[in-house]
Amino acid sequence: MKQPLRTVCALLYASACCGAQANNAIQKIPPGSTVPPTAPTAGQTGTKTPVPQPPSSTVPVTTAPAATAPQDIKPAAAAAAEGTQQAGSVSDLNAVKPGCETDKPPSPESASTKAYVVGSLDVLEIKVWQDANLSGIFDVGPDGMISLPLVGQIKADGMTQADLTRTIRSRLAGTVFECAPEVNIQVLKVNSKRYSMFGGIMKTGEFPLLTDMTVMDAFANCGGFKDFANKKKIYILRKHADGVTEKIPFNYNDVSHGKHMELDIKLQNGDKIFVPE
Repeated sequence: MKQPLRTVCALLYASACCGAQANNAIQKIPPGSTVPPTAPTAGQTGTKTPVPQPPSSTVPVTTAPAATAPQDIKPAAAAAAEGTQQAGSVSDLNAVKPGCETDKPPSPESASTKAYVVGSLDVLEIKVWQDANLSGIFDVGPDGMISLPLVGQIKADGMTQADLTRTIRSRLAGTVFECAPEVNIQVLKVNSKRYSMFGGIMKTGEFPLLTDMTVMDAFANCGGFKDFANKKKIYILRKHADGVTEKIPFNYNDVSHGKHMELDIKLQNGDKIFVPE
């Protein structure tokens, strides 16, 4: 009887040792690897060996908190409506009735263009907004004065068109108009500023001095030279305010070839150009 008991004890001991070794082996399996389940061994009937699960490969997703709009921000429709209302109020404040515009300072004149200065004997066309009785064609008298209905006498000689426009508007304000009306002035005929050309040219006589003109500009309006015109001995007679008359030489051949450009002076009112033959 002793021999079978010893055999049974040896088998139980061996089985226990095998189970312990199996448990140690399972504990040493690195994470992430899979091990097939083993059949229950003797002494472990009805029990299952726990198999470690691989770590999850999914990355946890952090959900950002929902952005909340500040309480002071208004819906788009309400903001647009409010903006339209504000724009309308600003435009209402800045709205000016026709004919009631405030006078703005005149824009600076460029070096190339100079505003025309009204003079004696000029003929002007003056239009007053929506008033045919005050509009019409008016002559500047020899004394430089101009007479307008409701305005009276105005010294127009020496004033630019912009200056004369502002003066007439200010005179009309407070009469039959609630405020200064719109006024437009056009120069129909220039009689106050003229220059003359004589001698060996195709077209002689007086010419209006509308804007800044030089001697070469004047020859562009004379129709050309005659056959025996002496282009080298041209001269300009200019009478100064003190009564002294100055003789200014001009060589057309030199200036036309780009030489002595200082001779191409600006014409003044009353200048007389002579072309000898």
